[in-house]
Amino acid sequence: MTAEDAPTKTISDFEATLTKADTAVAAFEKDDKTFIHVLRGYLRNYPTMIPALVLLVSIAAFSIIAPRFLGMGALSTVLKQVTVTGFVALAQTLVILTAGIDLSVGAILVVSSLIMGNLAVITGLPVLVAVAVGVFFGGLMGFLNGVLVAKMKLPPFIVTLGTLSIFNALKLWYSGSESIRNVDIEEKAAGLLWFGQGFNVGGASLTFGGITLILLAAFMWYVLNQTAWGRHVHAIGDDPDAAMLSGIRVDAVLISVYAVAGLICGFAAWIAIGRVGSVSPIAFDTVNLGSITAVVIGGTSLFGGRGSIVGSVLGAFIVGVFNTGLSLAGVDDYWQMFAAGCLVIIAVALDQWLRRASQ
Repeated sequence: MTAEDAPTKTISDFEATLTKADTAVAAFEKDDKTFIHVLRGYLRNYPTMIPALVLLVSIAAFSIIAPRFLGMGALSTVLKQVTVTGFVALAQTLVILTAGIDLSVGAILVVSSLIMGNLAVITGLPVLVAVAVGVFFGGLMGFLNGVLVAKMKLPPFIVTLGTLSIFNALKLWYSGSESIRNVDIEEKAAGLLWFGQGFNVGGASLTFGGITLILLAAFMWYVLNQTAWGRHVHAIGDDPDAAMLSGIRVDAVLISVYAVAGLICGFAAWIAIGRVGSVSPIAFDTVNLGSITAVVIGGTSLFGGRGSIVGSVLGAFIVGVFNTGLSLAGVDDYWQMFAAGCLVIIAVALDQWLRRASQ
């Protein structure tokens, strides 16, 4: 080999190496388009499919384990059980879409219900006035959370953990640790129980509260998907810095999200009174966990920016189906809590898996 031939051969070898590398990359990309890869991409684009499939499989499984589960009585129980949790899950969805979390939603609901009950039953104000005041204070408590998160730049988890303790203390002080009995509400403010009433359809009992949940979910779906405010909420959850650079008033939107979540919880207080028929300062102590569970199972990412109102409602139904189905199967309460915890862990793991689909 002459000196003149050496560079030519080196360049030829280099070009051959590049050709082999290109071929290997193409083969890798072809192999990567497997069924699992396609499925992960599909589920990421349509996250609502996951809770929908889980709900259908759960109903089918429990209908085999406990044949009574498919009875209209059991299904009516599920619908009634998920109503309050569903409302709070809608509020929690808004917050989690911004990559935050609200641990005080249950306390906001109870405080609002106490205000409504005391004003309507003890003070004697008209029911609608008492409800309006209760909803207003629910929004005010949510507004406080939003200001602390947006203006003081405090972590949402810490802020709402603190306000949870504050609101819990306020509800015990305001109520004197006393409940308002069903008989007193029926006698002096029967309108507070309206959402617990309903009608029968094909043997199933539907309450006005359950119907209102579906209507509110439809309205919120429209707001989040068809309005500028909804797009801003998603954008802040994706990347708050990029949202700010694009002209979005991040602080104002965050405050509005927490305030709207508070208003929803305040309205849910009226639903809750109709659901249980009384007002108690220690009621709904597990609704925080239930709402977060429903939202996470429903496909809303804890990292923000991606979620579904429909998924959150389906998530609430999944929790209700599991609780009712396990109860009918004779499973103890602590195993029901065990199942709920497993659902949360599986849902978060699935969320992480889906997030890697875009990386």
